Amino acid sequence: MDPTMGNPMVPMTAQIPGPVAQPIPLPVLTRDSYNSQSLGRSLNANVKQARVLMVGAGGIGCELLKNLVLTGFGEVHVVDLDTIDLSNLNRQFLFRHEHIKKSKALVAKEAAQKFNPAVKIVAHHANIKDAQFNIEWFSSFRIVFNALDNLEARRHVNKMCLAADVPLIESGTTGFNGQVQVIKKGVTACYDCAPKETPKSFPVCTIRSTPSQPIHCIVWGKSYLLNEIFGASEDESAFDHTVDGDNAQEIEELKRESAALRKIRNSVGTEEFAQMLFEKVFKTDIERLRSMEDMWKTRKPPEPLNYKELLEKAKSLDKEKVLKDAQKVWSLEENLVVFNDSLERLSKRVLESKSAGEESIITFDKDDEDTLDFVAASANIRSAVFGIDRKSKFDIKQMAGNIIPAIATTNAIVAGLCVLEAFKVLKGHYEQAKEVFLTPFANARMLASDKSREPNPDCPVCGVYQTRAYVDLEKATLNDLVEHLIKTNLGYGEKDFAISNEVGILYDPDETDNLEKKLSELGIKSDSFLTITDEDDEEPFVNVVIAIQEAKEPLGDKPVKGILDPEDVKIPLKPKKQPQPEPVATPTAATNGASTSNGQNGGVINLDGDEPMTTPAKTLKRGHPEDAEGPSVKKIKANDKAADDDIVFIEDSAGAIVIDDD
Repeated sequence: MDPTMGNPMVPMTAQIPGPVAQPIPLPVLTRDSYNSQSLGRSLNANVKQARVLMVGAGGIGCELLKNLVLTGFGEVHVVDLDTIDLSNLNRQFLFRHEHIKKSKALVAKEAAQKFNPAVKIVAHHANIKDAQFNIEWFSSFRIVFNALDNLEARRHVNKMCLAADVPLIESGTTGFNGQVQVIKKGVTACYDCAPKETPKSFPVCTIRSTPSQPIHCIVWGKSYLLNEIFGASEDESAFDHTVDGDNAQEIEELKRESAALRKIRNSVGTEEFAQMLFEKVFKTDIERLRSMEDMWKTRKPPEPLNYKELLEKAKSLDKEKVLKDAQKVWSLEENLVVFNDSLERLSKRVLESKSAGEESIITFDKDDEDTLDFVAASANIRSAVFGIDRKSKFDIKQMAGNIIPAIATTNAIVAGLCVLEAFKVLKGHYEQAKEVFLTPFANARMLASDKSREPNPDCPVCGVYQTRAYVDLEKATLNDLVEHLIKTNLGYGEKDFAISNEVGILYDPDETDNLEKKLSELGIKSDSFLTITDEDDEEPFVNVVIAIQEAKEPLGDKPVKGILDPEDVKIPLKPKKQPQPEPVATPTAATNGASTSNGQNGGVINLDGDEPMTTPAKTLKRGHPEDAEGPSVKKIKANDKAADDDIVFIEDSAGAIVIDDD
């Protein structure tokens, strides 16, 4: 076979008829020529002109960036706060061993640029929630791609895209499963239209007094001990306080223990610090627990440890050798070595922060060796105290970091689907956009697509009227916002309404103390979101969300200005609730919890882990949530501190590819 066949970079030749054959070079087809043939001239031109944003440069991100560059998207911005870890290399193919500890965004740009030098790639080693990435910045993109690894960041990007009216392509994987979803304001359901699974929580008394599993000890080390000694406060999200009332006496004892730990915290950096902490949590507290005899009638009581005896046994160990072996289940003595060494490293960081006049708060990060070593050693020592199996540092990293196994092939398929959906967005064909689910172990096809869900009218994020306002934050008061924007520009007039933000209620007819306060005093800054709730009982408006933008030029005599003229403001009314019919008695249990044809219940479930994940729906037909409620709010005053926060893609209307299931 001719070695030049099929290689577009090698010129092909033809023969001139005649006595002497002369080779004639044929024109070389460039990548852009191939793209034009595949996509059509119009779509290819749109692709080359598109300025897109990709948030996340991990498993899906590496594959997606490669696809975007090879497809010829004109300008691609990449935002990622993370650095490259050894555990990333098995699936994030843009990275190599020499890149460990370097910025994912910067290395991804450098590696992907070689695929197509004609594409402009801009890398941002930063948090997408930083102030520089404001609504105006989001508005400059044609499409945003989400390849994120946590629920909070996904919700933030979803909210920003809705405020900026930019289409978002959300994607995620978990193991062999994957999902892609197109989100367009007012056209499709947003990320928050369906309820998400809440993080797993544990009863506080189980974690603090009666652990029985390794995960209990890991949560104790990560969410309690680390935060009490080096963090801000106890991570309430990890604990379930619903039965605190049933254990009032024990809860009071635990509060006293926490207070004692905070005193030990003041000894950070001293020679006695490690021993004081060890004896407090692994001896004194354990002896108190043992004294509660009723607690141990049906379970083995914990065994307190002696620090000096254990330290004597650990003297002969090679610290560096122990620290390097993350796959090994360390002995009790080896865990003490890691415990003391990690305490020394963390204490040094605290003292350096204090000497620089900075806040000394350290939080757990699975890729932070100091905090990971501390949590691993603490959890294992506690496991030994309670007679629970110890785990290797590698296993603890997976459990503490909520890491779900990631499959490189799954990431590649999902990234490809993202680009296919992006083509529909560029053409404006949202009616053809799909929610696509990769489910290799499903009964039918590997790739299953369904029409995009319509927005949920009760969604607290997209089921609202969204607008923006330019504000002189140094001059504008809450009263300016009420009088010049809400009552006049938005047309509320004499209606009763409430104003709230993520912290609580700022104003309502009975709460007027904040009216004369400047917005800056109330913690309102550029890119803050304010929610207006109409309290009219007859014909209330839907909730209105105002994105505050800092004015870049003088606004004249009024320090607040809406982006729309009053005649262009058309706030819809809340739909009237239809009376619910009386429930009909079901004759048999077989009809309860109706399932679809494949025997599985509908519904979308979302999880989070090491890779961006949105667990695929278990069926193609999903019910829409009817009563998605927003977070509860509380009233705040001006002096309150505001919180900073099948294998082939199936098309329908564009043409179907039918595959024999065999």
